[in-house]
Amino acid sequence: MDREQYYASYMKKTHFLGRLVSVITLILLVGAPFVIGVILGAMPNMGAVARGFVSVGLVWTVSSVVEFLVYTPMLGAGGSYLAFITGNLINMKIPCAMNAKELVNAKSGTAENEVISTLSIATSSLVTILVLALGVLLLIPLQPVLQSPVLQPAFSNVVPALFGAMAYKYYRKAPLIALIPLSFMVILFTLVPSLTSSTSFMIIPSGALAIGLSYLKYRREMKGAA
Repeated sequence: MDREQYYASYMKKTHFLGRLVSVITLILLVGAPFVIGVILGAMPNMGAVARGFVSVGLVWTVSSVVEFLVYTPMLGAGGSYLAFITGNLINMKIPCAMNAKELVNAKSGTAENEVISTLSIATSSLVTILVLALGVLLLIPLQPVLQSPVLQPAFSNVVPALFGAMAYKYYRKAPLIALIPLSFMVILFTLVPSLTSSTSFMIIPSGALAIGLSYLKYRREMKGAA
């Protein structure tokens, strides 16, 4: 079996297992509250559940579709299945996969990126489980330290520090493409503060702007090369 046939077989098995585990995970996540409710005799009012879903579900449905379209080309099939099943994409899985991709200089859409992304996200998931297990075991002994007022500012800035470090790596490659969407979103959030509660939905205009600028830059470079 040559490389292309092996890769095709690998992708076929990846999609089969990924879809199967995704369906099982979805059933467990959705079914668990109902099973607990039946056992404890505390089933919620389904009308209230439906109204609650309509109020927030539509926004998150759009966000989930956008995240799928944005992240899947970056992570590949195996990495995407693992990332969406285990969760915590933006904070951990995406930075881990992108860093691994940069280290080996793998390009999106290639077999190398598929393998590297899958391995990096799998490793990240295992490390997360290990850290969570240790955290649960050490939660009580470390509680005085974790609740120390000295450390509270650090905990409040973990996510901004993570995003800042990750963003700089990409901003320096194309400063103009990064600066214009960033400036636009800063001005927009400043003028309309209520939009800060819909940051996932705002990925659509900011992403569209970045894609449009990238396309214009590509067309200009192509004309210059011609």
